[in-house]
This record gives sequence, C-alpha cells and structure tokens, in this order.
Amino acid sequence: MTPGVIEAHGIGGQADLPISLGLAISGAVAALVVSFTVLVVAWRTPRYATGLEAATDPGSGEVVESPHRRPTPVTFGLVALRLVGMIGFLYAAFTAVFGQNQLTNPFFGVVYVWLWVGVMFASLLFGPVYRAISPVRTINAALARISGGDPELGVRDYPVRLGYWPAAVGLYAFVWMELVDKTPTDLGTVRLWCAIYVAVMLIGGAVFGSRFYEHADPFEVFSSLVGSLSVLGRDPEGRFIFRSPLAGVAQIPSKPGLVGVVAVLFGSTAFDSFRESTFWIGRIQAASITGFTINNFGLLAFVLTAGLIFALGSMCAGIALHADRRPWRWVRLEPLAHPRSELPRRLAHSIVPIVAAYVIAHYLTLFIDVGTQTLARASDPLGKGWDILGTASLQPTYWFSYHPSLLATIKVGAVVVGHVAAAVVAHDRAIALLPRRHQITGQLPLLAAMVAFTAGGLYLLFSA
Repeated sequence: MTPGVIEAHGIGGQADLPISLGLAISGAVAALVVSFTVLVVAWRTPRYATGLEAATDPGSGEVVESPHRRPTPVTFGLVALRLVGMIGFLYAAFTAVFGQNQLTNPFFGVVYVWLWVGVMFASLLFGPVYRAISPVRTINAALARISGGDPELGVRDYPVRLGYWPAAVGLYAFVWMELVDKTPTDLGTVRLWCAIYVAVMLIGGAVFGSRFYEHADPFEVFSSLVGSLSVLGRDPEGRFIFRSPLAGVAQIPSKPGLVGVVAVLFGSTAFDSFRESTFWIGRIQAASITGFTINNFGLLAFVLTAGLIFALGSMCAGIALHADRRPWRWVRLEPLAHPRSELPRRLAHSIVPIVAAYVIAHYLTLFIDVGTQTLARASDPLGKGWDILGTASLQPTYWFSYHPSLLATIKVGAVVVGHVAAAVVAHDRAIALLPRRHQITGQLPLLAAMVAFTAGGLYLLFSA
C-alpha cells in the first residue's frame, strides 16, 4: 500500500478514545446484549423474513434460479452510469500501461481507494453501484450485441452449487495482494491482478451470461451486499423506492458461498488492523521464518476463524439449555425445517451490517485523505506535470488528524450500530427458522458469536 494509505489507516487509535478501550468494548457488548433482550420481548414474529422464501426452495433447500428473470431495463441513467464506468476503466488501463512505476501513479489510488473503498461507500448510500457501472458487464454486453447474442444468457447455466464461492476466492485474492504480497505497490503486480480479473470476468460472462457477475465478480458481490443496506431500493417493477435498510439485507439470497464471502471481508479487515499492531510487528521481527510466510498464515487464520466462529454459532442454534425436573443440561432442539448444516448460509446475511460498519470504521480516513490525493494525481497520469482535470493543486486536509477523539467516536459508533443491526437481522431470521418453544434459547450461541465479533473487532481496530 502507498505511504498515504498506511498513514490513513493509522489515524485514531485507542489513545484517542474519549473513554478507555475496555469501557468502549464493555459498552458495545452491553448494547448488543440489551438489544437482544429487547428483541426477545418486543419482536416475536418475523418482519423481514420474506427474503428467506424468495431465496430458497423450501422443498429442496436449493437456491431457486428463475430462467425467466426480468433483466434490468436499459434506461438513459443506466447508459450514463455505464459510460462513466467505461471512462474510469479506460483511464485506469491507460495509467496502468503507460504510467510510471511510482507511488505517484494514480492507478494505485484508483484500485485500492476509489474502487475498493469509494464504490462501497457509494453503495451504502445509493445501492449496488458497481453493478450499474461495471465495465466488464458493459464489455460483455457489447461483445454479445456484436455477435448477435443475448448478454443475459450464456452457453451454459451457472451451476447452483457454486453460489458465491467464486466471488469469495476473488475477494481473497484481492486482499492477499493488498495485505500479504511482497510488492502490493509494484505496478506490474497490480496490473497483472487486474488483467487476470478482467479476463476471468469476460470469459465467465461469455460462458454463463450476466448471471455470472452476480455470483463471481468480487467487486459486484461486495457492492451488492453493502448496497443492500441502502435506503434506496427497487420495487418489482424496477422503480426506486425508499425502504428500511434491514429489509434490504433480508433480501440477500442464502446461496452457497455467502459465509465464505462475509468471512473474507470481515476476517481480512480484522487482520489488516492486527498486522499493524506492535505485537504482530514484534512477532515478525523475532520469527525465524519470513514475514511473508507469517502474513500468509495470519490472513488465512483470521478468515477461517471468522467463518468458523459464525458457522459454529449458527449451527449450535440447534442446541439449547433445557430443564425438565432435572439439572440444567444441553439438549437438541426439535427437528428444524432445514438441515442444520444450512443454518450458517441462511443466517450469513446478518454479518453484512458488521462488514459495512468496519468499512466505515477502517477506511473512512483512507477514503477522504488518500482519495483526495488520488484525485490530485489523476490530473497528471504520466507524471509530466500536467493538470488535465484541474485538480493537481488539491491537497488532503487530514482534518481527522486534528480531531482524533471525534474519529475514534465515529469508529466506535459505527461498530456498535453495525453489530446491533446484525443482531436485529439475525433475530428476525432465527425466529423464522427455529421451533417456537426454542426461539429464544436457540439464539444464545449466535449471540455469543456476535459478542465475540464485537469485542474482538473493537480491540483489533484500536490496537493498531
């Protein structure tokens, strides 16, 4: 990552909190537990569980993929957004091919900041932005039109069992390049990754049609998950409507690989914070193996741990404390409507608010400061002293550097709100899945997983 990116990550640590880190963690956990208690009393029937029926076939437990799904209508607004996406793509390709292999090349900021962070912030506000501006969708549509085909249809149906797993692999590949690779700011490294991404997306779109991008494009899947929290949605006729963000999250299809996607997003962000801690840096310096090897194990361990904690918490929702004239003991619940192994993916959408919270908490200063720096450098893509956009004189204000307590408060607030929202969404889906007599005690393992995420996430975020 560029020096500006590293500096932006480091603004606002636990020393800047207006309260102690321990008190912040205790308060966040208390807020989560109190929220759950209130939900138990006041939220007895599902309110957003419509996404459960829409996403799955109750008889088979498989994802329903309608072959006659209505394609997105082509409007003037969509054409304008696709044009913006293509201009951005061509500009990035130009800087990647002809730009200098230096940190002043705006290509690095375009990929690491505007694409990875800026598009996700925009998705939080306006919905799945990347789907609208996706250059690979535009290129695929153009090639299909030239060949006389339909960009929505490929030569084969997308395998249902793959679900979101290709996107999980793509997301892991990106965060690996950013956090583990030895040369994340080498032009050749980032250029090669982007070239492979475009090639895979175009081949996949040609074979499976546009359905491929919904499941396999890492940026589109990330944007769509975060965009489900937007207050802007669409009705069945495609018109924009205002909605509850929680209702949008509940509509995320419970497809295979969804747990993998949220585990990569949450685990990689946690590792990004942890690798900047003095503890981890000290371990690398004292280790007998290379830092590259340790970081590889670290990233993988964080992703697997995040996925395992959530999966166990979800699957253990089938176990509860029960008393029947004997001491308290653990017993199995009544048979569930779905196999217990499916519970993690049916509840995985509840982690999306947590992911969005850490996008805000972890990347806010990076987007504002390094994003501004990238806009200035974009006026001079080849390093020749140009000012083609009239933005070369822009300078980051580093405003949050002078208000670290406010930044720390925003971080804690985002994390707390995200976890409480996750608890609400998980509770709504759980009472739709669990037998009535065990809807409360059956959620306790999942609550324990949420508490672990809250405490661990805050500790890592402010220990860097």
